[in-house]
Amino acid sequence: MSFDLMVFDPAVAPSDSAQFARWYELQAQWSEGHGYDSTVNTTPALASWYREMIQVFPAMNGPDAFDGPYDSAMWDLTADYCIGRSVIYVAFAWNCSEQAQTLAWELARKHGVGFYNVSDDEPMAIFP
Repeated sequence: MSFDLMVFDPAVAPSDSAQFARWYELQAQWSEGHGYDSTVNTTPALASWYREMIQVFPAMNGPDAFDGPYDSAMWDLTADYCIGRSVIYVAFAWNCSEQAQTLAWELARKHGVGFYNVSDDEPMAIFP
Protein backbone atom coordinates (compact mmCIF):
# COMPACT_ATOMS: atom_id res chain seq x y z
CA MET A 1 0.00 0.00 0.00
CA SER A 2 1.22 3.49 -0.79
CA PHE A 3 0.53 7.10 0.06
CA ASP A 4 -1.08 8.61 -3.04
CA LEU A 5 -1.50 12.19 -4.22
CA MET A 6 -2.64 13.77 -7.44
CA VAL A 7 -2.11 17.21 -8.92
CA PHE A 8 -4.28 18.40 -11.76
CA ASP A 9 -4.94 21.13 -14.30
CA PRO A 10 -7.55 23.38 -12.65
CA ALA A 11 -8.78 24.62 -16.05
CA VAL A 12 -9.93 21.09 -16.95
CA ALA A 13 -11.12 19.60 -13.66
CA PRO A 14 -14.71 20.23 -12.54
CA SER A 15 -15.00 22.22 -9.32
CA ASP A 16 -18.20 20.49 -8.15
CA SER A 17 -17.15 17.72 -5.74
CA ALA A 18 -19.44 15.04 -7.20
CA GLN A 19 -18.39 15.87 -10.75
CA PHE A 20 -14.74 15.96 -9.67
CA ALA A 21 -15.06 12.46 -8.18
CA ARG A 22 -16.42 11.13 -11.49
CA TRP A 23 -13.72 12.99 -13.45
CA TYR A 24 -11.04 11.58 -11.15
CA GLU A 25 -12.31 8.02 -11.73
CA LEU A 26 -12.06 8.58 -15.49
CA GLN A 27 -8.51 9.93 -15.16
CA ALA A 28 -7.49 6.92 -13.06
CA GLN A 29 -8.45 4.55 -15.89
CA TRP A 30 -5.32 5.69 -17.74
CA SER A 31 -6.97 5.40 -21.14
CA GLU A 32 -5.42 8.36 -22.99
CA GLY A 33 -3.52 6.15 -25.42
CA HIS A 34 0.04 7.23 -24.55
CA GLY A 35 2.74 6.27 -22.08
CA TYR A 36 2.40 7.70 -18.58
CA ASP A 37 6.04 8.02 -17.56
CA SER A 38 6.96 11.23 -19.40
CA THR A 39 5.87 14.87 -19.27
CA VAL A 40 5.63 15.02 -23.06
CA ASN A 41 1.80 14.98 -23.04
CA THR A 42 1.05 17.06 -19.94
CA THR A 43 0.62 20.79 -19.32
CA PRO A 44 3.62 23.09 -18.77
CA ALA A 45 2.51 23.81 -15.18
CA LEU A 46 2.20 20.11 -14.32
CA ALA A 47 5.56 19.40 -15.99
CA SER A 48 7.17 22.16 -13.90
CA TRP A 49 5.63 20.72 -10.72
CA TYR A 50 7.00 17.29 -11.66
CA ARG A 51 10.51 18.59 -12.41
CA GLU A 52 10.72 20.06 -8.90
CA MET A 53 9.19 17.01 -7.20
CA ILE A 54 11.70 14.59 -8.70
CA GLN A 55 14.52 16.62 -7.15
CA VAL A 56 13.40 15.28 -3.75
CA PHE A 57 11.32 12.24 -4.74
CA PRO A 58 13.05 10.70 -7.78
CA ALA A 59 11.00 8.86 -10.38
CA MET A 60 10.91 5.09 -10.10
CA ASN A 61 10.30 4.55 -13.83
CA GLY A 62 10.54 6.26 -17.18
CA PRO A 63 13.09 8.56 -18.77
CA ASP A 64 13.68 10.39 -15.47
CA ALA A 65 14.10 7.22 -13.40
CA PHE A 66 16.71 7.37 -10.67
CA ASP A 67 19.82 5.63 -11.95
CA GLY A 68 22.11 5.87 -8.95
CA PRO A 69 22.86 3.21 -6.40
CA TYR A 70 19.85 2.21 -4.34
CA ASP A 71 19.97 2.04 -0.59
CA SER A 72 17.02 1.84 1.77
CA ALA A 73 16.85 5.62 2.23
CA MET A 74 16.78 6.25 -1.53
CA TRP A 75 14.25 3.48 -2.10
CA ASP A 76 11.92 5.16 0.42
CA LEU A 77 12.14 8.47 -1.47
CA THR A 78 11.60 7.01 -4.92
CA ALA A 79 8.06 7.66 -6.16
CA ASP A 80 5.88 6.18 -8.89
CA TYR A 81 4.56 8.97 -11.16
CA CYS A 82 1.72 8.46 -13.65
CA ILE A 83 1.60 11.49 -15.93
CA GLY A 84 -1.55 12.19 -17.91
CA ARG A 85 -2.59 15.14 -20.02
CA SER A 86 -4.23 16.96 -17.12
CA VAL A 87 -3.15 15.01 -14.02
CA ILE A 88 -0.08 13.59 -12.33
CA TYR A 89 -0.78 10.78 -9.88
CA VAL A 90 2.04 9.87 -7.50
CA ALA A 91 2.50 6.91 -5.14
CA PHE A 92 4.97 7.39 -2.28
CA ALA A 93 6.19 5.17 0.53
CA TRP A 94 4.06 5.73 3.65
CA ASN A 95 7.02 6.69 5.79
CA CYS A 96 7.49 9.75 3.53
CA SER A 97 3.85 10.79 3.55
CA GLU A 98 4.21 14.01 5.56
CA GLN A 99 7.22 15.22 3.62
CA ALA A 100 5.62 14.25 0.30
CA GLN A 101 2.32 15.93 1.09
CA THR A 102 3.99 19.13 2.30
CA LEU A 103 6.25 19.44 -0.74
CA ALA A 104 3.53 18.46 -3.23
CA TRP A 105 1.15 21.05 -1.75
CA GLU A 106 3.79 23.82 -1.71
CA LEU A 107 4.73 23.12 -5.31
CA ALA A 108 1.07 22.89 -6.38
CA ARG A 109 0.54 26.42 -5.05
CA LYS A 110 3.78 27.63 -6.66
CA HIS A 111 2.87 26.23 -10.09
CA GLY A 112 -0.86 27.01 -9.97
CA VAL A 113 -2.10 23.42 -10.19
CA GLY A 114 -4.80 21.69 -8.18
CA PHE A 115 -4.07 19.28 -5.36
CA TYR A 116 -5.92 16.10 -4.35
CA ASN A 117 -4.84 13.88 -1.45
CA VAL A 118 -6.09 10.54 -2.72
CA SER A 119 -5.08 8.79 0.52
CA ASP A 120 -7.11 11.08 2.75
CA ASP A 121 -10.15 9.49 4.43
CA GLU A 122 -12.30 12.17 2.80
CA PRO A 123 -10.29 13.49 -0.16
CA MET A 124 -11.10 16.98 -1.31
CA ALA A 125 -9.89 18.70 -4.49
CA ILE A 126 -8.10 21.96 -3.72
CA PHE A 127 -8.01 24.47 -6.53
CA PRO A 128 -5.46 27.31 -6.77
